[in-house]
Amino acid sequence: MEAIFGVIYHFFGGFASGSFYIPYKKVKGWAWESYWIVGGIFSWLIVPPLAAYLTIPGFADIITAAPGPVFYYTFLFGALWGIGGLTYGLGVRYLGVALGSSIILGLCSVFGALVPSIFYEYYPTAGKDSISMIAGSTWGQLVLLGLFICVVGIVVCGVAGSMKDKDLGHAEKDASGTEFKIGLGLFVAIISGILSACFAFGIDSGKEMANQANEAWKAIHPGQGEFLFQNNVTYIVIMWGGLLTNFVWCMVLNFRNKSFKDYGDKKTPLTKNYIFCALAGTTWFLQFFFYGMGESRLGNGASSWILHMAFIILVANLWGLILKEWKGVRSKTMGTVIIGIIVILISILVVGYGNSIK
Repeated sequence: MEAIFGVIYHFFGGFASGSFYIPYKKVKGWAWESYWIVGGIFSWLIVPPLAAYLTIPGFADIITAAPGPVFYYTFLFGALWGIGGLTYGLGVRYLGVALGSSIILGLCSVFGALVPSIFYEYYPTAGKDSISMIAGSTWGQLVLLGLFICVVGIVVCGVAGSMKDKDLGHAEKDASGTEFKIGLGLFVAIISGILSACFAFGIDSGKEMANQANEAWKAIHPGQGEFLFQNNVTYIVIMWGGLLTNFVWCMVLNFRNKSFKDYGDKKTPLTKNYIFCALAGTTWFLQFFFYGMGESRLGNGASSWILHMAFIILVANLWGLILKEWKGVRSKTMGTVIIGIIVILISILVVGYGNSIK
């Protein structure tokens, strides 16, 4: 039953992540950097402490009492993840919800599984698996096989993107209104896929804060298992890091594009724009809220991360169909992207199974 609830929570998180960009499409008359940072204020500054306040008594004391290295590494990985989140938005902007999410999250799964194991190969840590340990075990070989399959799926999706570009005659927008730019989109998607994996590293770095929240809850509720919301305190520090990198870049773009006027431009539907940005930003954070709930039930961070990625890819591609992002392309192109997405999903399931038998 615990596992079933864990899967359900991850589905809710995947739905939130795969859907968060939809409200941004309703924002009118604002530059991308303006609506991205307004939504980000809700994602990274307003909603996380509110969620912690509602679920973890004394969460601020846990943060202030955290050892320096725990706080700083959590913040650092949050800042790196923030760059991944920033380029995620750009990837979706230039590739569409379906293709952009599939490529980015496929890469995120690959690097999220490989980078820590390579690090622990050179800096052994108790309880952590190095790349040689992974390669020398049955479960680890399954993980590596899954990662190879994932790379194949990403390549197939990239080919489908190139085919879409040709089918649309190199048009600047597709039927959904997406600014389709295959070259730039793939570039930022690769960066995002690599750096977005830092969110998982941030959770790992801040585990001591989550453990304190967990122990405090168990002291009050003995015998009731793991605390469902223990990661909410860690999210605050990770989100601060994400806010820093996104805020700096968006302010640079506001200055460069002279778009500071967007925030008070009465020629645009200001109230609706702010509401849609708030909705997008809140939805963006909810993916992590439910991710933490799912991880606390499944008890396996790696498997949780993979399952989370799978649900996001599924939901994002459903939105891609609803928004008609592939309207006007040949059936061969459509078939190619479907094959690529299926391959990525298979790879994620293989990696997840490998982690489950560890």
